Formats: sequence, structure tokens, C-alpha cells
Amino acid sequence: MVVCFHLSPQVIGTERHLAVMRHIDLGKYGVLLFFLVSGYVIPMSLERHGSLRRFWIGRLCRIYPAYLAAIALFALVCAFGWLRWPAGLRQETVTGVLAHVTMLPDLLGQRGALRVFWTLAYEMTFYLIVAGLFAWRLHRWSAWWASGLALVALLLGPALPNDLLGGTVAERRVTAAVLVVLVGLGLLAYLTDPAYQKGRMVLVAGAGGIAMVLLPALNGHATRDSTVIASWQGLLLLAVMFAGTVVYRAQHGQIGRRSAAISLSVVGLGVVGAHWTHLGSGAAVRVWLANTAAVAITFAVAYACKSRTVPAALTWLGQISYSLYLLHVIVLFLLPRVVPDLGTRPGAVRVLVGFAYLVVVIVVAWLAYRMVELPGQALGRRLTARLEPRPPRTPVFATQRASPGTGRGQNERQSV
Repeated sequence: MVVCFHLSPQVIGTERHLAVMRHIDLGKYGVLLFFLVSGYVIPMSLERHGSLRRFWIGRLCRIYPAYLAAIALFALVCAFGWLRWPAGLRQETVTGVLAHVTMLPDLLGQRGALRVFWTLAYEMTFYLIVAGLFAWRLHRWSAWWASGLALVALLLGPALPNDLLGGTVAERRVTAAVLVVLVGLGLLAYLTDPAYQKGRMVLVAGAGGIAMVLLPALNGHATRDSTVIASWQGLLLLAVMFAGTVVYRAQHGQIGRRSAAISLSVVGLGVVGAHWTHLGSGAAVRVWLANTAAVAITFAVAYACKSRTVPAALTWLGQISYSLYLLHVIVLFLLPRVVPDLGTRPGAVRVLVGFAYLVVVIVVAWLAYRMVELPGQALGRRLTARLEPRPPRTPVFATQRASPGTGRGQNERQSV
């Protein structure tokens, strides 16, 4: 959906593209759905591993290789003179480099080397918060986090500062450097902690991870290069992620369905209400109502089909989707060099070029998946096996079972 949204001005024309956006923003729809799914999946991954070290090895080897490859490819294209680095990176190079190390450029008022990097800033923030909650055994409070973030955005939105930590060039540089140190030390604490334990340094790192919520809350729109329009909107994105976690908790009986329904309703109403009250526009509320409803319906349909076999073609697209997301904009930027003045061509030509573009970016994503992502994932598995073998399962002995008739035997076996 995001790829087609970025392509649509070239194929259907800018006026038609904007006309659609007056009813529903399909780009925001795709991003919100992505955040909701991410919120559902990431806690599942963390708790399945049961280990912060295992989780972070998997995450870093999953997202960083393709991320760095995308930057390298963009740098190569720029070296040929076909594209240019964003102005913010040229003007604040040190800040930009430091921000890209932590994957947090958008939260520091920096345009990413590729514009689509802005979502990764919120992904990384979510990872750090969830890992911190897990370290402190607070990870099942998802409903409170989802509802609380949405209510803060709705009730305190305009009062939240947008650039408290990055209002000037010097402040952005200092904040970027501090984040490199804090995130680096936090990851080091997680990666060096003994297997399946939570030492003192892990708790300190966890507290720092939880405190990362202050970055979007106080610095969500440090400059005009930030993608989100205000700090309150950044908090809403995190609320949507935690809404996905609420669904996961309810599915596994970790919170009641009534509590989950209330929390999800608060998030949905908060997303629509905040854009209505803070932007003061009937058009805005209509668009965000459509965005939110479309996301909820899509996720509900997918959730209802979760027990069904997924078609192989969709599974394959899911596998290459990360590389597709990162790289499609590079190919799109180069499209005018291949087909100049595409917007003035006949409709049939534009549709044909659009179809050819989709084929090319899917092939490019598949190559990146095979050549970059799979080796990165294999490296993660090797590192995990070396640093943290899975603990042996505790055997259940006959003496642990209760005698017949007590009603305790089955419960004890289930507990083990």
C-alpha cells in the first residue's frame, strides 16, 4: 500500500492523488497498519525468546543489514550524481550520522537518508520501551500504555513541547550524541547479561528504555524535517503500536477482553479526536476517521483468518517486504530519468510504466532479501547459538504429581 501510494502521483496524476487523500490517506493507512501489526508481533517475539539478549541479537541482525545496505545503495546513486543527500544531512552532517546510528533521525529533526526511515525511528523507540518494560516485569501493562499515550496526546497535545531537546543545531548534535551513548550502553547491557537473567545493569538499561517515551513526547517535531506534525502525533503512533500488543495480550488471556476493548476504543477515539481537536479541521477528522476505520477493519479481517493457511505468494511478499519498503523510493527517484515527464504521457503508458516499476522494485527487494537479509538472519542465529544456548527443559517426575482425586495433578502439570 505504501509503495502504491508513493507511485500513484506518477500514474494517476497529482490532482487525482490529492483528491483521494481528501477522503483517506492511504500512506498513513499503510503505516498505521504496519505499526499495529508490529505492536502485535514484537512482544510475541520477545516473550517467545524469554531473553533480552536473544531478542536484541535477532532484532539487530534482522533490521540493520538491510538498513545499512539501503544507505550504501543511496550513497552509490548519489556518487553518480543521480540523486542528492537531503539538505539537513549536508548542513548537519555530524548530527545526521549520529542519528542514523541509532535509527532515530526523525525524532531528532533530521530527514533520513531515505524519507521512509522515519517509521524506523518509532520502531526502534518501541523496541527500547518494550524491552525496558520486560526487564522490569511490567510488559503486561500494555492496555495502560496504549490508553495512557492516547489520552496524553488527546488531552495535553498542544501543551507538549515539539523541540525541547532539539530546537537548535547545537542541541540536536548534543542530543544525538547522548542517544548514541545511552542506546549503545543499553544494548551492551542486554547483550552481555548472563543468559535468562536480569542483572542490575539490565534494570538500568530497562529504565533508560522506558524513558525513551520522552523523546517523541518532548521532541516529536524538532524541525520541519520531522515527518510527524507534532509531539502528540508521535505519541499516537506509539499508542497504536501498544494497541497491537493489547490484542496479543487479550488473545492469550493475559488481560480481559473487556479491558482490551476499552483500551482499543480509547486509542481509536484518541487518534481521531486528537486530530480533530488539535487541527480544528472537519476535513482532518474525516480523513483520520477513514484511516482508523480502514486499519481496524483490515486488522480484524486478518485476525479472523489467522488460523487459515497463508498463500505462498503472500508469504513470499511478506518475507521481502522490509527490503521493498526501504528500497522502493530509490527506484522511484530514478524513474524520471528512465521515463521523463511521465505525468504528461497517455494513461495507458503511465499504467504500463507503473506496472513495470512494481515488477522492478519487487525484484530488487528479492535480491536484497537473498543477498543481505538472509545472511544477516543467519548471522543472528549463529551468534545466538554461541552466546545463549536455550536452557534445558525441566523434566516432570512422577513424584511431582498429586494423588488421584485431589484435583491438583492436572494443574501442577500445566504449570510445569
